[in-house]
Amino acid sequence: MLANVFGDQAELADALLAALGPPGNDGSHDMSHLLRVWRNAQAIAVHEAGCDPSILAAAVILHDCVAVEKNSPDRPRASRLSAARAKTIVCALGWDEQRRDRLAHAIEAHSFSAGIPATSIEAKVLQDADRLDAIGAIGVARCFYIAGRMGSALYRPDDPEATDRPLDDTNFALDHFPAKLFKLADNFQTRTGQDLARRRTQTMRDFVATLLAEIGG
Repeated sequence: MLANVFGDQAELADALLAALGPPGNDGSHDMSHLLRVWRNAQAIAVHEAGCDPSILAAAVILHDCVAVEKNSPDRPRASRLSAARAKTIVCALGWDEQRRDRLAHAIEAHSFSAGIPATSIEAKVLQDADRLDAIGAIGVARCFYIAGRMGSALYRPDDPEATDRPLDDTNFALDHFPAKLFKLADNFQTRTGQDLARRRTQTMRDFVATLLAEIGG
């Protein structure tokens, strides 16, 4: 049972996963993504005082509970939409208003595109845990997977490094690394998250350097 991965939060996880309903078809935000984010969150939270484990578990499970594609005009609102649905889900489980609000803030603030400052420890841990899953080796895999879903090319063959043109990660997957992914490590909230992000960013830089060498960039 997948909920068992959540340890002493397994009962809560089971209820929340059931409330989510059947999974969608986005392989970058599927159950494997939730499990990776949870592992990241655990690795970070163990070093952070005051993190409520049930709020963190619920935030991880529900942070993408409203699916919005990367190229949708609603993308900047995705975390707010998920937070609103999450509050409804946990209200049915008897959560009081204060806990619902803490959960909603963690979910709202996790999104890069929302631009909402993370002020609670649960929000900081979730934001770092989710962003860790966007970088490193898994970040490389997700970048090209999403590019395939969006119909993007791998790179622009006459200028793969964007030396004489603006970056365009809507049309070229390789542009997404300097446009966004290489920058994420500068904005992690926790010390553990920062350390992990630096290592994963180097993994991406090594990959991009190898790719450019292979294509003659």
